[in-house]
Amino acid sequence: MSEEEGEQGEQVQCWLVERDYWDEDVVTLVYATPDGERYFQRQLSGALLVKTDVTAAKEIPVGELEETSPDDRERYATEAQRVAETNDPDDLV
Repeated sequence: MSEEEGEQGEQVQCWLVERDYWDEDVVTLVYATPDGERYFQRQLSGALLVKTDVTAAKEIPVGELEETSPDDRERYATEAQRVAETNDPDDLV
């Protein structure tokens, strides 16, 4: 396996740091690394959200993570730590 293939398969545990309701049919979930440096965002329709388990943490492939803006890093890190301290990764939230 090449180094690049290893990096593509690598995953990191990210914690739910934000849930936004844009209207009645769109929900945005944001999971961030514990240090708040990187995040993963997913938008779901209300109908799909009902069929999806939203857990406290998810394993996210490294290649799917985005760099967090400097304005959000501290807030994401603080929220990730809070969620990690009060939940197991598979807890439904």
